Amino acid sequence: MNLASLLTVEQIVAEMEATEHWPAIVELVDHLQAKALVSADDRTAILDALQQREDQNSTGIGSGVAIPHAFSSKLDQVIAVFGRSNEGIDFESIDNAPVRFIVLFMVPEDQYHSHLRTLAAIAKTLTNGRIRERLGNAKDATEILRILSTKSARA
Repeated sequence: MNLASLLTVEQIVAEMEATEHWPAIVELVDHLQAKALVSADDRTAILDALQQREDQNSTGIGSGVAIPHAFSSKLDQVIAVFGRSNEGIDFESIDNAPVRFIVLFMVPEDQYHSHLRTLAAIAKTLTNGRIRERLGNAKDATEILRILSTKSARA
């Protein structure tokens, strides 16, 4: 599994509007709903699951990356969305650096192994400083997806 396999151009927000931690998560869930990837009926339950996870500790993993994630009984497959903030968002990351790249994903409750594989794929891609630099310079969602699809992002 690789990060690009979880995304389409429609699942990328090339310039997020939110400037704070929780509003950024809400923006990404709302984006999934706007693209009909999450139903309006499931939105609250998904946000509640994400809030419970964030209350445990921040999903800001450092180096300008955050990976908010949770399990949901409302889904039957992994769903993800990628957001980029050129200004950076305070995500209470372990290194206190502003977050520029957020990959929010939800996993069906009974798919623990999918959760681990997804988390590993995202972390593997976004710990690469060269990939983060290219993502920061990408002009739009299409270019972001192309960068995430390159061999260097999968290796």
